[in-house]
Amino acid sequence: MARSGAVLGLAALLAAACLAGVWGDEFSVLRSPQTVIFQDGGWPLPGERIPDIAALSMGFSVEEDLPWPGLGVGDLFNRPRATVLVTVKGVDKLTLPEKGVSYPIENAVPFSLDSVANAIHSVFSEETPVILQLAPSEERVYMVGKANSVFEDLSVTLRQLRNRLFQDNSILSSLPLNSLSRNNEVDLLFLSELQVLQDITSLLSRHKHLAKDRSPDLYSLELAGLEEIGKRYGEDSQQFKDASQILADSLQKFADEMYNLYSGNAVVEVVAVKAFNSALSRKTRSILQSTQSESDNPYNLAYEYNYDYAVIFNIILWMMIALALAVIVVSYNLWNMDPGYDSIIYRMTNQKIRMD
Repeated sequence: MARSGAVLGLAALLAAACLAGVWGDEFSVLRSPQTVIFQDGGWPLPGERIPDIAALSMGFSVEEDLPWPGLGVGDLFNRPRATVLVTVKGVDKLTLPEKGVSYPIENAVPFSLDSVANAIHSVFSEETPVILQLAPSEERVYMVGKANSVFEDLSVTLRQLRNRLFQDNSILSSLPLNSLSRNNEVDLLFLSELQVLQDITSLLSRHKHLAKDRSPDLYSLELAGLEEIGKRYGEDSQQFKDASQILADSLQKFADEMYNLYSGNAVVEVVAVKAFNSALSRKTRSILQSTQSESDNPYNLAYEYNYDYAVIFNIILWMMIALALAVIVVSYNLWNMDPGYDSIIYRMTNQKIRMD
C-alpha cells in the first residue's frame, strides 16, 4: 500500500513537472479598460493565439474561433484606443502587482502582431494610426502612420541606445542599479531597453491629441536584455534577481503611464517567455506559387469563400431587390398614366394644337 502511494506521488510530481514545462510561461494583463473584460482564472492560453487576443480585444475579427474563456465579450461599440504588448524573453514569470490578471501559456511559440497591424492599417488607412513594433536588442523597428513623426527621435540602434544612456536625462540618474554595472555591455543592453520604455511615453506625451483620435494604436515591444543577463551571470545570480525586479517595476510604471496617456482606454499586456519552442518563420510569397497551386488542385475545384461572403451577398441581394421594386413601381405608374393630365409633354402639345 505504501509502495503504491509512493508510485502515485512520483507520478503526480512527474505530471506537475511536465505541466510546468508546457505551461511555465505567462501572459499578464497589467491594465485594461472596463470595456475589455479579462476574467480571473487559470485557463491556459495557446501561444499561437496571442495575436488573436490582441485582435479581438480591439474589436477585429479572427479567422478561427477562440474557445478561451479568459476574454469576455465586453462593450462591442467602445473598443480600446491602444493595445500595448511587451514580450520579455529569458524568464517565465515576473513578480508583477496583484491588480492585474495572469494566465499560463500553453506551447509558447514565436508570434507576431503583423496581422493586427495589417487589420488596423486596412480599416483606418486614411486616419494614419500609430503602429510601432520594436526589438531594441535586434535593432528591428517597424513604424506605420503617425509613428514615424511621433517617434522620430527614438533610439533604435545599439549605438544610439548606448549614447542615450549617458545623457543627462537618462534612467541612469534615477534608477537604482543595485548589483548591475554601467561598465558591462550586457547590463547596458538591459538598461537601454528600459530607457526605450521611458522614451516612448515621453515622446508620446508630446502628442496627446493622437490618443484621442478615432483610429486605434498598436505597440509591440520585444525585450531580450534580461535573457542576456541570465546567460552572462546565471539565473541564480544577484544580478539576474535585481534585473528581474527592476524590469517588473519598470513595466508596471510603463503600463500606468500608457494607460493614463490614453485616458484609461488602453490595454497593456506582458508575455513572459523563458524560451520559444521554435524559431519564428515569416510567410513569403513564392514565384512558383501559381504552379504549385495548380498541381495541388487537379480537379479544378472552386476556392472556399472567405468571411466577407455573407456581407457581399447581402449587399448584392438587397440592391437587386430594390432595383426590381423600383422597375415595377415605375412600370406600373407609366402603364396607368393619363397622357392628358399626368404628362406635361402631352399637355403642352395639346394646347399648341388647339392654338394652331
